[in-house]
Amino acid sequence: MVAPNHSDTRVKVAKTPLTEQLNQSQSSLLQRYQQKALGQTGLGTLLQYELFTLLFGNLPGALGYVSRKLSYPKLFKSVGKGVIFGRGLVLRHPGQITMGERVAIDDYGILDASGAGEVGVSLGNDVMISRNCVIQGKTGPLQIGDRTDIGCNVVISSITGISIGHSVLIAGNCYIGGGRYIADRIDVPLMDQGLFSKGPVSIGDDVWLGAGAIVLDGVTIGKGSIVGAGSVVTKDLPEYSIAVGVPAKVIKQRSNL
Repeated sequence: MVAPNHSDTRVKVAKTPLTEQLNQSQSSLLQRYQQKALGQTGLGTLLQYELFTLLFGNLPGALGYVSRKLSYPKLFKSVGKGVIFGRGLVLRHPGQITMGERVAIDDYGILDASGAGEVGVSLGNDVMISRNCVIQGKTGPLQIGDRTDIGCNVVISSITGISIGHSVLIAGNCYIGGGRYIADRIDVPLMDQGLFSKGPVSIGDDVWLGAGAIVLDGVTIGKGSIVGAGSVVTKDLPEYSIAVGVPAKVIKQRSNL
C-alpha cells in the first residue's frame, strides 16, 4: 500500500457503481428505471416520456421532425424556439437540461444530465451537435455557449464541471473532460478504488479543437486558441495559442497580420 500523500490535491468523485444503482433492493424495478432515466418518480412524467420516445423517437422524415419538435420540448427544463431533435436520441434526466433557440441535435446522440446537479446541462443559442455525440453531466454541470459547433462522435463528459464558451469549433472524435481512476493500491482492483478529477474544464470563446483532440480534466484553454488534430491537452493553454502534440505544447501565438 502506498503511503498517503498529504499534498494530494485530487478531487475525489462520489459515484455509485451502475450495478448497485440498478439492484437497490429498497426500490422497485419501475422506480429504479424512473430514477435512472428521469431522476424522479412521478407517474405522469414517466408516461409522457415513454409515449413521446416510443412514438416519435425513431420516426423518420418530416413527420418525425415535426412530431419531435412539438413533443420533446415538454420533456426538458426549457427549450427555445426553432430547436431540431434528430432520431434515436437517448435522453436522461431531460428535466435538468436547458436549450436556447435554434439548437440542432443530429441523430443517435446522448443528452445526459443525470449527475449534473442543480445547475444541470445548458446549451446556448445556435448550438450545433452532430451525429453520435455524447453530451453528459456525469457528476458535474455542463455549459455550452452560443454558436458552438460540435462534430460527429464527440464525447463531452463532465466530472467536476465543464464550461465551453461561444463560437467554439469542436471537430469530430474529440473527447473533453472525464476523470481518472485512483491507483494507490495494487491489492484492490482499479475499478474499486474510486475516481478523482484534477478539476473543471474551461474552454474559452473562439477556440478550435482539431479532429480527435483530447482535453483532460483540470485544463483551461484560453480564448482564440487552436489545438491540432490528435493532440492531448494536459495543461492550461494561454489565449490565442496554437498547440500540437502529445502532450500538447504551444508552438505559436496567433496575432493579426
